[in-house]
Amino acid sequence: MIEGRLEEFRALRQQLEERVLAIATSLDGRRFELQAPLQGLDLPPGGYAMLEDAGGRRLAQVLSMRLEHVDAAEVGWGESGDGPAVRSKVAIRAARGEGVILSGDGGPFHDAAIRPATPAEVEAWLAEGGGERARLPVGELRLAPGVPFALDAGGFDRHTFFCGQSGSGKTYSLGVVLEQLLLETSLQVVILDPNSDFARFDTARTDAGDAIAARWRALADGIEVHSGAGDARLCLRLRELSREAQAAMLRLDPVADREEHAELDAVVDDTRPESLEDLLGAARPQAHALALRIRNLGIDRWGVWARDTGESALASLGAGGVRCLVLDLGSLDTHEEQALVAGAVLGTLWERRARRQPVLIVIDEAHNVCPSEPPDALTALATEHAVRIAAEGRKFGLYLLVCTQRPQKVQENVISQCDNLVLMRMASEADLAHTGELLSFAPRALLDGATAFRLGEALVAGKLASHPALIRFGRRVAEEGGGDVDAAWASAVR
Repeated sequence: MIEGRLEEFRALRQQLEERVLAIATSLDGRRFELQAPLQGLDLPPGGYAMLEDAGGRRLAQVLSMRLEHVDAAEVGWGESGDGPAVRSKVAIRAARGEGVILSGDGGPFHDAAIRPATPAEVEAWLAEGGGERARLPVGELRLAPGVPFALDAGGFDRHTFFCGQSGSGKTYSLGVVLEQLLLETSLQVVILDPNSDFARFDTARTDAGDAIAARWRALADGIEVHSGAGDARLCLRLRELSREAQAAMLRLDPVADREEHAELDAVVDDTRPESLEDLLGAARPQAHALALRIRNLGIDRWGVWARDTGESALASLGAGGVRCLVLDLGSLDTHEEQALVAGAVLGTLWERRARRQPVLIVIDEAHNVCPSEPPDALTALATEHAVRIAAEGRKFGLYLLVCTQRPQKVQENVISQCDNLVLMRMASEADLAHTGELLSFAPRALLDGATAFRLGEALVAGKLASHPALIRFGRRVAEEGGGDVDAAWASAVR
């Protein structure tokens, strides 16, 4: 008896759930709420929907979905002779959600029919958004298979935050974006590369198509890669460093080490040393303590000094410089040398800001270059420059692209100034929450989905995208400099 009633109840609930209307309502013509049956539901967060009523058709994007229980009907159970009838409410399940309207007349509507949009409908809407600014084809929409997706090149006049955990495809995808910027725009690019991931950025991949490879080879003459060894050596001259950088390099505090700090200023003012050798050979008697400090710290053995062997990498910065300058920080022997170069580059670009030469400054592995808690004076100085550029650089044409796998370890005042986001897979809920708090323009429900992203998948939001889009990055043109260690050790031993 009970089992029969239970089956009858389940069948009734299923019938009622199948009759839930798939409808949407908007009070302002910009955002909408929807309900839909669970059976055959194909409206995932980030997906596209078509809203249709007497007023026309509107393309929309679903931002969030949730399961909701609704009291649908009151049903009587029991018959005369079996005891008193029992009345019970049937709770049915339905999908509820919210989203934004991407096209249409902008007017409010009520109970418009909603269905999944076809890839062709989404592609047609994207095609309408073309303008004079370059489009950067970087892949395809993940939830509209086969529909290509392009970034708006003009969006890079805002700072961009690019993050994803190790193994998400972050560095590969960053290369896709930078390649398209170089191919489709005239923007100068400077890359601070702590992991040597762009050390072969001037070389086309062997499996790249003939046409795109030919374009890249034509562009390669304008790409300079400066490494710790090779024809274009990554080096600096002492005279190019600011007083603050020289003191930080020597670990001199203006108060705690006031005598040596004052002597450094005096030597620089009197002798204007061109190289580290000039500083070591200063004739002033008081300079002996500085020479001891330099030797004790091993600064004279750093390979970053130009000496008489080559031109400084800073010569390629600014107006008249190369189209793309890669500074292979990972090829330097010590963290101090890496921090010295990073700070010198950022400081030089800031000093030349009055030229208003548009430059995209790419800081890869930013948690090493501008961390939230700098471990030493040189890194603190580089962080200070990055914060200043993030706050005021845009009006001078200095645009940041900050890339990391650890958002919480990057200086907060750098991230918070970003108006664009490229988010790849992130397993850390704390990192996602931190990113969402600082970059509130990205829909939270789409941010939360980043824990399930696959290799090469990302959320793109901000001025560089027509809408918050879930995408899958395409193929690279240039070779990758870095790479994971061969995992052959994991194979079974036979």
